[in-house]
Amino acid sequence: MTGTPLQRVRKQLGYSADGVIRLLRQRADVRGVPVMTAASLKTKLSRWENGHEQVSEPYQRLFREIYGRTNEELGFPADEEDDDTAELRARLEMARTVDADTIAVFRRQIDDARRLDRKFGGVTLLDQLRGTIDQVESLLGYNTIGGKREQLAGALTEASTLAGWEALDRNAIGQAWQHYERAKAAAREAMSPALLAHAMAEQAFILVDIGEAASAVEQVEHARQAAENAGPPLLRAWLAAAAGECLSAAGQRGDALRAFDAADTLLPPEPIDAELPFLFLGGSHLDRWRGNALGKLGEPEAIDQLTDVLPRVPEAFVRARTGLLVDLAYTFAASGDRDAALDHARQARRLASRIKSDRQLRRLDGLILPGSSAA
Repeated sequence: MTGTPLQRVRKQLGYSADGVIRLLRQRADVRGVPVMTAASLKTKLSRWENGHEQVSEPYQRLFREIYGRTNEELGFPADEEDDDTAELRARLEMARTVDADTIAVFRRQIDDARRLDRKFGGVTLLDQLRGTIDQVESLLGYNTIGGKREQLAGALTEASTLAGWEALDRNAIGQAWQHYERAKAAAREAMSPALLAHAMAEQAFILVDIGEAASAVEQVEHARQAAENAGPPLLRAWLAAAAGECLSAAGQRGDALRAFDAADTLLPPEPIDAELPFLFLGGSHLDRWRGNALGKLGEPEAIDQLTDVLPRVPEAFVRARTGLLVDLAYTFAASGDRDAALDHARQARRLASRIKSDRQLRRLDGLILPGSSAA
């Protein structure tokens, strides 16, 4: 595809120029940032996309937020860094100020981002998370104290896995992969088999999305082995469910169903672990995950499973509800119920558009309704 990176990203996401201008102005209103009129932005967007003019602030930040991409992916210049001795001394001095309170602040930021992400998606958070990641990574890179390095590395792992999930939701596949690579490296630095296993398993969902289900199965199996002896029960249950998801995508029905049975068995009575604030498997979550797998496998009970789960999805989990509605649209379409498929697809599209879930919108674009010429 020709054109500047900025233009290629817009076309990849399927946005019109007018739609982008509208999104830019909406994000500017939310942030309280003054921007050009729509007419002036139309001219500027053409010049930016054709390489006739460099994008300046605040527009670089607005583009990062509405597209969910980095400066590099959008063709913006990277921030210049001074690497002389004075700069190194300053960074080392800053890293020496890291204490328990500093790490607690980072963890609160990540936890707040996690809660907002569940409800509002990554449209406002991905760029902020990248800022947090840059801060933590810089402090880690210049920190020479053993214990603080491990704690910083743990925070970096959690921030990176969350950013990876958000990037995947924005359909930024390459960016998501790199976030997970950073997460895995940080987990090793933190000497945490649990964090490493979680990052490996989440990264496997990228492989599922791009049609590499066999590789995803292999990766999740490595993650399960990494956590076999050191992982708490909630993590091992979650990894079993992740394996079931990947196995269903690979069409391995028996192994997939056995993996979900294992997840049921391993799930503790109180499926909450303060050390694993990023894992949700109790209540409706494991049932929702199983329903998704049943749909992939073409099992008749998938509709009943997913329909039963829908009213039990917590209100705050908007992204989860969106994915469940897409699953229902696909399963009803597969059963030949055009009206039900269309109804759930419309509900899903409204939610996906609201939270800018490009991943779910892409899935909806691939939905074939009964009676269509494609079907």
